[in-house]
Amino acid sequence: MNKISELMHTLDAIGGESALLLNPETAHIVADAHRLLSSQEITGVEVQAEETPEAIIVHIVVTKGARVENPIHLCFGMLEPTGTQRIKLDIIVEDEANATFLAHCLFANAQSAQHLMDAEIKIGADAEMRMIESHYHGPFGGIEVVPKAVVDIGPNSRFFSDFSLTMGRVGRLDIDYRVTVDTHGVAELTSRVFGHVNDYIKIREEVDLIGESARSLVKTRVAIEDQAIAEVTGITNGAAKGARGHLDCMEIVKDEAIGQSIPIVKVTHPLAKVTHEAAIGTVDKEQLETLMAHGLSPEQAVDIIVSGLLR
Repeated sequence: MNKISELMHTLDAIGGESALLLNPETAHIVADAHRLLSSQEITGVEVQAEETPEAIIVHIVVTKGARVENPIHLCFGMLEPTGTQRIKLDIIVEDEANATFLAHCLFANAQSAQHLMDAEIKIGADAEMRMIESHYHGPFGGIEVVPKAVVDIGPNSRFFSDFSLTMGRVGRLDIDYRVTVDTHGVAELTSRVFGHVNDYIKIREEVDLIGESARSLVKTRVAIEDQAIAEVTGITNGAAKGARGHLDCMEIVKDEAIGQSIPIVKVTHPLAKVTHEAAIGTVDKEQLETLMAHGLSPEQAVDIIVSGLLR
């Protein structure tokens, strides 16, 4: 089995659709560590990709007015148990364009590895972009995942981000997203992470609402158990008339795990408003008792509650 077939097999095993990724009408990038295995562009989506010893360099443009029917697939992974994958990703969604990106990060065999991403995303006016990023890791826990992104959302545009790392061991996760939202723009950032054993989770997401009536929601859901540690920092700056932002963080803590949430809200315009809510603690007692009354063991009931949180 060649490398691209191995990655596609893993993708199918976790519920992905390799047939759609390899469809001639689907723009995509497939890379194993720093080796580029496949790339494809379609009408409305320009794709440039380069492999170097230090990184995979990707430049994608969704052209003005394009409505991309199939999600653009970014399949990054590592088949070997050790190594480093660095990705330099530049995405431009031009005015009035609309596209969804599916990023699959596959590290089923990795035991000691780094996955580093530096992304710059620019969304023009009256445009929309969705980024759905899913990680699949094995049980080893020796992976360092460091995704960094700078996102610029233009007037009347919308950006939705959904990051999930709930399958396998996290290892060490360090998310750093910085988002700027212009007039009547919208940003929604969602992160869902499950940490086990001695995993370390650090999430920092900052949104600057610089345009009139800009909107944002930063939603974080983290579950940790054993001796895992989670530190979540959400920052929203309301800097324009009518700007509205909200931070929503919830963490479930089991065993000897340690959870911490740091909401930071800042308002520099008298007609802006930013709110926050954070909850850290054990499984809700009422929910637990209700599930156990239906015949589930305590362990099964906790698993269901945690799964519901991370959906």
